[in-house]
Amino acid sequence: MFLPFILIIPLIACLASFLVKKSVAALGAIAISASLVELAIVSASVVSVAKNGTYFFSNYLFLDPLGAVIIMILTVVSAMAASYSLGYLKIEMKKKIIGFRRARQFFVLLHLFILAMFFAIVTTNPMLMWIAIEATTLSTAFLISFYNKPAAIEAAWKYLIINSVGLLLGFVGILLFLYPSAQSGLQGLVSWQALLSFSNSYTFDPFIVKIGFIFILVGFGTKVGLVPMHTWLPDAHSKAPAPISSLLSGVLLNVAFLALLRFKGVTDLEIGGGFSGNLFIIFGLLSIVVEGFFIFSQNNYKRMLAYSSIEHMGVATLGFGFGGAGAFAALLHLIYHSLAKSSLFLSAGNILLKYSSTKMVNVKGMIKTLPLTSILFFISFLALAGVPPFGIFITEFSIMLAGIGAHPVAVIISLLAFVLVFAGILKHVTMMVFGEAREGIPSGEAGPLTVIPVVILVALLIGLSFYVPESAQSLLRAVVANY
Repeated sequence: MFLPFILIIPLIACLASFLVKKSVAALGAIAISASLVELAIVSASVVSVAKNGTYFFSNYLFLDPLGAVIIMILTVVSAMAASYSLGYLKIEMKKKIIGFRRARQFFVLLHLFILAMFFAIVTTNPMLMWIAIEATTLSTAFLISFYNKPAAIEAAWKYLIINSVGLLLGFVGILLFLYPSAQSGLQGLVSWQALLSFSNSYTFDPFIVKIGFIFILVGFGTKVGLVPMHTWLPDAHSKAPAPISSLLSGVLLNVAFLALLRFKGVTDLEIGGGFSGNLFIIFGLLSIVVEGFFIFSQNNYKRMLAYSSIEHMGVATLGFGFGGAGAFAALLHLIYHSLAKSSLFLSAGNILLKYSSTKMVNVKGMIKTLPLTSILFFISFLALAGVPPFGIFITEFSIMLAGIGAHPVAVIISLLAFVLVFAGILKHVTMMVFGEAREGIPSGEAGPLTVIPVVILVALLIGLSFYVPESAQSLLRAVVANY
């Protein structure tokens, strides 16, 4: 009975936030309370799935092991982002950057964004999932243009147009998958389970399946940020407010990736895993290599983090392309990346509040001006760069090991790209943290609400790097068995 409440709570929070008249503290209290309730409901649901397998509510909502992994990431990161938002927006209101009406708009859209992602994960119908992912585009477009600056408005339009076109192609792919089942007599809203059962009972035209999956990969791959459909991502993620950037990179990319994996499961069942696996390897490798060069030449720290998201989604895509142990490591990689990237974007928000600039040349001596944020930022960077003993080192090593036998060229190219990415980010981050601070910048953190969420994310990242609970491992193994 928990699943409907996963959708009801953010909806109630959205309506309650809309009715608040003057108090930003009330907006924050609603967001934090809703996040805690969502965390409790989702935790109970995930534990149930880990023990008993896929859970269904009526014919419209379900939670399987893949959905359980992604929804847990969403709930944890959104709780930290919501808590951080209160402290972040209070400071921006104090600086007269925004007013109360804009803060209220932020929280209303935040809850709608979270609601759309929840629905995309738990709906049983591919078409409703597409609608929910499209809804994330609409809600976040206004959040990206939140500050009404020309560059932010341009980034929002670019995000809206490219993702809408991409998802339109994904819609065509969905129709190609659903048409044979409709012709066979299946009526009503076709669920994922009905689509898989239909694949077992009937024979799809392999050519149609391949064309459909290509449309799906290009369409939802645009939302994931895979190269060459990635051009919207650096602008959008760098212009959005810090808590929204953390959700875009740490969560939304995973939700779109979930859609890819669900259709990959149907495709593999019908024509085998070779076709989808090879496409995943091509797009994953391309994303890793291309973004390595962009990261090395960046001068904006938020854009650098955005390009890093593209690279890491490429790593996960490559892992699922290799399959087996590579797929298991890729799932863990998504978890580690979400925690590391969310903590980095929230830390970037603290840096922006202190230095009023996203240009790395203007940010020096963080260890003196933002001592705690600097430590958290540097730890998260080391984790993201794949430095041992952090979990991303293990996942990247496992993915490369899974592919070295069948795809040695792809593995060698990826390793060279990893070196380039590490050198580029290390150069930028060390100058920001340990460079000579400018005069006139006071020392001290913005406030506890802008630091505590980052501390929690980094603590989770470190803890999971050393110990993954058996229940979580069982969920990951269940996903690999199907994808």
